[in-house]
Amino acid sequence: MAMGKRKQQQEALFVTYDNLPRSAGHPFYLKLNRLLNEAGFDRWIEQRCAPYYSQEEKRGQPSIPPGTYFRMLMVGYFENIGSQRGIAWRCADSLSLREFLGVPLGEDTPDHSSMTRIRKRFPAEVFREMFQFVLQIAEQQQLLSGKTVGVDSTTLEANAAMNSIVRRDTGEDWQEYLTRLMREEGLAAEDEQPTDEDLRRFDKRRKKKVSNEEWQSTTDPDSRIARMKDGRTHLAYKAEHVVDLQTDMVLAAEIHPADHGDSQTMVDSVVEAQANLQAAGSAATIEEVAADKGYHSAANLTLCETLRLRTYIPEPQRRHGNRWTDKPEDDQRCVYNNRRRIARAKSKRLQRARSELCERSFAHICNSGGMRRSWLWGLVDVSKRYLIAAAAHNLGRILFKLFGIGKPRALQAEGGLAGFVQLINAWLLTLQTMLIRFLNPIRRRAS
Repeated sequence: MAMGKRKQQQEALFVTYDNLPRSAGHPFYLKLNRLLNEAGFDRWIEQRCAPYYSQEEKRGQPSIPPGTYFRMLMVGYFENIGSQRGIAWRCADSLSLREFLGVPLGEDTPDHSSMTRIRKRFPAEVFREMFQFVLQIAEQQQLLSGKTVGVDSTTLEANAAMNSIVRRDTGEDWQEYLTRLMREEGLAAEDEQPTDEDLRRFDKRRKKKVSNEEWQSTTDPDSRIARMKDGRTHLAYKAEHVVDLQTDMVLAAEIHPADHGDSQTMVDSVVEAQANLQAAGSAATIEEVAADKGYHSAANLTLCETLRLRTYIPEPQRRHGNRWTDKPEDDQRCVYNNRRRIARAKSKRLQRARSELCERSFAHICNSGGMRRSWLWGLVDVSKRYLIAAAAHNLGRILFKLFGIGKPRALQAEGGLAGFVQLINAWLLTLQTMLIRFLNPIRRRAS
């Protein structure tokens, strides 16, 4: 057979319908679309978003269906794409994603600017109700327990750089602030502008601390200065998950400023999770909360007991004992009750489940779901985007419970299938070896 050679070809003027490129469809997205269609997702979201569109028919290009927009955000989670430009390019490039979105071949997929306009059109309540709609699907599949939850938080890198911070009192940026300090110490004249090298040398020698009370970002004022997981100091937000420890479903995914302590936001997140359960039609009531030692505080434990929540929060080691003379009596009682609960074997079991399931949800949504870094500005917009990523994560957990696959890349490629077969073979060989070792003594005794 002769070798084919690549050469410039003239595109055909007309392409018949039979010759249009078609896709067999991705198995994961086909099952996801089937799940959404059975739940009546498109009809529900169109009725919910109808008040935010014009009710009169006008000339012009028709708007993007809300179901298509939310599916594109789900693609961002499943394909590990954080930016809207990347999502728009991926959807335009893939035939299987076109089928998932319901966009015909003769039409263009929505671009990133259209996604921005739709996000600004819808209020935050629509995104929260979308998250609750997914929980309602999980409730219909009997995948919600809701009695025992785990709470944990992580940091999200904001879409702003540290060189964009300015003083809250004077509005000076970092360079102007260092110049003023040098002039106050007599290291520079009033009419003299220090060089960048002089400013760096002066800034390196002095003791400095950048606090959120004194500095803010001009690019994203809602972001806060925080230390990231890798040790870097960056402008960030805080994401807090409330996870059902029985079914691995995320019941609440809240975005808070990065400077808010864990003990200040835990109760709000648990209350939001309870509201989401009620909106999903579940009769479950959250009774037990497991968290790490960063959530331990007397006020937090007292508030949890007021709401009839049993806490399993390890107590951090302190050099000196607690002093209760200047605190209410309820704080002491709640701290001692929590101390007795964490000494039980049940607490250790809940802590193991919390560390596994909460960290797994962060790994799926942040690390492999494109949400570790935010590409939006403002607490409201970041919350909108993160809620849909958490809803897509719950859809993946539902599909995993139903079909054994929770993400489109799992066991779809040939290498992944071969690896799965090898794993099954290894398990069978191990089981065979264990059976031989168990049966050999029995055979010897029988002989």
